[in-house]
Amino acid sequence: MERTKPRLKILIVDDVTRNIQIISTILKQEGYKISFARSGESALELLQNKTFDLILLDIMMPGIDGYETCRRLKNDPETSELPVIFLTGKADSDSIVKGFDLGAVDYITKPFRASELLARVKTHLQLKVAQEKLQEANATKDRFFSIIAHDLKGPFNSLLGYTDVLMNYWDSYPDEKRKKFVKTIHQQSDRLFRMLENLLDWSRIQLGKIEQRPEKIKLHLLTGSDLLLLKPQAEKKKIELHHDVPKNALAYGDRNMISTVTRNLLSNAIKFTHPGGQIRITGREDGDFHEITVSDNGIGIADTNLSKLFRIDGHFSTYGTDKEVGTGLGLILCKEFVEENGGRLWVASEEGKGSVFSFTVPRFR
Repeated sequence: MERTKPRLKILIVDDVTRNIQIISTILKQEGYKISFARSGESALELLQNKTFDLILLDIMMPGIDGYETCRRLKNDPETSELPVIFLTGKADSDSIVKGFDLGAVDYITKPFRASELLARVKTHLQLKVAQEKLQEANATKDRFFSIIAHDLKGPFNSLLGYTDVLMNYWDSYPDEKRKKFVKTIHQQSDRLFRMLENLLDWSRIQLGKIEQRPEKIKLHLLTGSDLLLLKPQAEKKKIELHHDVPKNALAYGDRNMISTVTRNLLSNAIKFTHPGGQIRITGREDGDFHEITVSDNGIGIADTNLSKLFRIDGHFSTYGTDKEVGTGLGLILCKEFVEENGGRLWVASEEGKGSVFSFTVPRFR
């Protein structure tokens, strides 16, 4: 199933209603999402609460003009990278140079042709998307090397340390102590294996090497199998598992990817739920999608950390309730897999009360 592309958002700033109507009509026909403001002040106010991909900015307006509006945008870290195209009747070189000096990426002289407007808008939106992808790629590269340098190095140091102790001082420790060493070695080895597994899957996605094989999926059976697989982990912490995914729920997606998502979410829920807690996996129909939810009454996540969960450049990891350590890539991998299948993934959480992770997968038709 083809993934739906998000509509790019353009803000038109012009004090002449007719200009806004003409430009909006042209751009809407190309599928852009349009908003407008009739002054520089109202545009700046609007940008405090909404994000846009590009601004078409008139120069001659009452109040603060387009030049001043652009200057303020570029001085604000939140909007400094937002591309601005000036709409102007002033075609003299001094006016054009002033616009570029203030940070505008282009200008369109009034009256303009629809083809010219569309060509310039399309060019700068493509440049913006390309720049964002480059920034994401750089963040991906940095995170990749960070994992190799830190996340993998730590467990290996632990393994080397404990095996060195056992090899050289075996007789110095009682059986109970040696068993603890072996248990730690096993835990660190398991963590390394899961980390490498996630890292390889994630790397293959970045390189486009994972081939998606969508098929009909019986969600009740798939989630039930994943729940059964993780049941021993839950039993160790005396955590109750509840399964409430409808038996007739049929989805269309890559079985292995969706299973990886549910296993990661369930594993995280177990990790961050106190002994004696509860975890529930539920499902419901939502239009053209099925929504799967994994909820727990565990430690929850602080608001300041929620935005970091799915970002490769905002890595967030913490210890579980039994000192379990995550790989730092599980949720990022989940997001990639869900989006590969045309769905979306989100979270709601309250520190000290638990978390609710939800994702959608297309219905089978």
